[in-house]
Amino acid sequence: MKNLLRSLAAVLAAAVLLPALTLPARADTGESDAQIAAEWQTAWDTYHFATTTPPPAPGSGRSRVTSSISVEIASPIGHVFAAYSDINHHIGRAAFLTRVVTHQQWVDHNVRYINFTALEDVPYEGTVVNLKTHAQQRINDKGYFYETDTWSEPNVVTHQKIVFECLAGGSTRVTERLTFEADTSLIDFVVANGVASHQQTQAALKQAIESGQL
Repeated sequence: MKNLLRSLAAVLAAAVLLPALTLPARADTGESDAQIAAEWQTAWDTYHFATTTPPPAPGSGRSRVTSSISVEIASPIGHVFAAYSDINHHIGRAAFLTRVVTHQQWVDHNVRYINFTALEDVPYEGTVVNLKTHAQQRINDKGYFYETDTWSEPNVVTHQKIVFECLAGGSTRVTERLTFEADTSLIDFVVANGVASHQQTQAALKQAIESGQL
C-alpha cells in the first residue's frame, strides 16, 4: 500500500509540477462516457463527497486542511464569473486536464447543478496515466459564487467555494476557499500540490480573460 501511495503521489506531483511538458497522445482507457458516469455514481453513493461532515477525529487516520487563494482580474465581474465558472474553460489551463465528461445538469432555486468527471492525462515513467476526478458543481449566478465538491483516488475529497467580488475600476477579485481531506499520511502533499495546481489555473484563466481569449 505504501508503494502504491508513493507512486500515486509521484503521478500527482507530475501533474502539478510539470505544466510545461508536452503531452503524448491521450491515453485510451477504453471506457465509454456511460461507464465513467457509473463510476461517478459509485463514488457519489460510496463517499457522499458533497456532504458536510465534522472534521475527522484525531487518530482516525484522516485529516482536513483549509486554504484560501485569490487573484485579481482586470475585467467586469459578470464576464469573469461566466468565463471562470465554466469548467470547460479550464481544459488546457489546469495541469493536464484534457476532457470533462458532463453526466447531468439541472437548475433548482436559481442554482445550476452540474455533475461531471474531469479527466487528466499525466506522463509518468514513459507512459500516460489517466486520472479521474468526480465532481459536483453548484453555480449561483445571482450571488456570484460557485461551489465544487470532488472525490478522487486514493479517497481524496475537496470542498471548494469560489467567490467573485467587484473592485474599483471594473476589476474583479476571485477568492477560492479550498478544503482538502485525505489520509493523514498524504494530507501535506495533497494540500501543497492542490493549492499550487489551483494557483496555476488561476493565473492561466486571468491571462486568458484579460487578453480577450475568453
